[in-house]
Amino acid sequence: MKIKSWAEPYKIKMVELLKMTSPEERKAAIGKAGYNTFLLKSEDVYIDLLTDSGTSAMSDRQWAGMMFGDEAYAGSRNYYKLEEAVQSIYGYKYLVPTHQGRGAEHLLSQVMIKKGDIIPGNMYFTTTRLHQELAGGTFRDVIIDEAHDPDCEFPFKGNVDLNKLEDLVREFGAERIPYVSIATTVNMAGGQPVSMENLKALRAFTNKHGIKIIHDMTRVAENAWMIKQLEKGYKNKTTAEIVREICDLTDGATMSAKKDALVNIGGFLALNDYDVFEEARNLVVVYEGLHTYGGLAGRDMEAMAIGIRESVSDDHIHARVGQVHYLGNLLKKAGIPIVKPVGTHGVFIDAKAFLPHLSQDEFPAQSLAAELYLASGIRTMERGVVSAGRNKKTGAHNYPKLELVRLTIPRRVYTQAHMDVVTETVVELHKQREQITGLEMVYEPRYLRFFQARFKKKE
Repeated sequence: MKIKSWAEPYKIKMVELLKMTSPEERKAAIGKAGYNTFLLKSEDVYIDLLTDSGTSAMSDRQWAGMMFGDEAYAGSRNYYKLEEAVQSIYGYKYLVPTHQGRGAEHLLSQVMIKKGDIIPGNMYFTTTRLHQELAGGTFRDVIIDEAHDPDCEFPFKGNVDLNKLEDLVREFGAERIPYVSIATTVNMAGGQPVSMENLKALRAFTNKHGIKIIHDMTRVAENAWMIKQLEKGYKNKTTAEIVREICDLTDGATMSAKKDALVNIGGFLALNDYDVFEEARNLVVVYEGLHTYGGLAGRDMEAMAIGIRESVSDDHIHARVGQVHYLGNLLKKAGIPIVKPVGTHGVFIDAKAFLPHLSQDEFPAQSLAAELYLASGIRTMERGVVSAGRNKKTGAHNYPKLELVRLTIPRRVYTQAHMDVVTETVVELHKQREQITGLEMVYEPRYLRFFQARFKKKE
């Protein structure tokens, strides 16, 4: 007998009670937060889909592992257990632990980028691009054009356009490109995966030109699962085997373990080049902590080592991605404009199509995120013009083609019933979409403005 439905590969042992708020309370809360969902207090949120970063539920084995934390300042045994997990599951030779992913991005950028360098990538990510720029580099997008079209159903919209990459090499020379930055999956495109075929072609191209590939492996297991489902020749391979094949095609990686690796804090820089590793190991002492803890407690490294192994379980990743697709399919069926196909860590609403009466200067995605919270206490986040920031030369807004609201699902936290509530809220709000007004920005921080910017209703 073949069962078509999936179910969570775990049972619930402990619960955290949620707070229900009134419309009046939510109106006061979002107003106090300057219509920025990042500035809401978590206690005022009912279903929190702001991010999947550090918000997942750890397993009983991870919690048990926390008790084995060796909090020695130097040479913690948990570091060596983490190192062994990274080497055996991902295949990278050298490990530099960091407090989270952006710590790894900072170290990598300082070591590998010099002023005037060009860093191609399959669509920017906010913190990654900022660290590249602060080191004197310039990010250039080489993702395929399909990634910028929310209605395109191409299954691997995270792929690199090798013609765009070749144009950059021809324009600037390979010597000015320290590495190609490859994210699995691509967050800003809607959680879209990269195909193995494309990675192999990219590897051949970079080998020819002597360019490294650095892998943002934050959601590599989710990408591997999509390869298993969609790419010829991978159906009978395990997620773990596909993850290893992806990593073997790259020269190093930054990791925010707060996503795939199922921990609440932590990350690392993993490398195959000893000279780059040696420089990063020296710098980590300056910015993060000693090279055997990198800003983490021993117990955090223990939980991460266990989480890495749990993350590549087929049962786990099937249920994790399955819940995202459950929500995405409900919204598609209801006629809600979302990024297609459904990605792996969240569902992305196309705010331009949802609110066609608002221009990007009125921040439609930010407006929609605020309205979702007002409707029922669901917290989401903007991935549009606010996240894109400003042009460094002109000071004008960057206007991305994608103006999205991200409904990000934490791992092992919510049930399908929560997804049903989210769907009902979005559908009801869509019926009233013409009543939604835009916002204007009244405070803008210097860096990564989407975290702390404040807005008010446009009059």
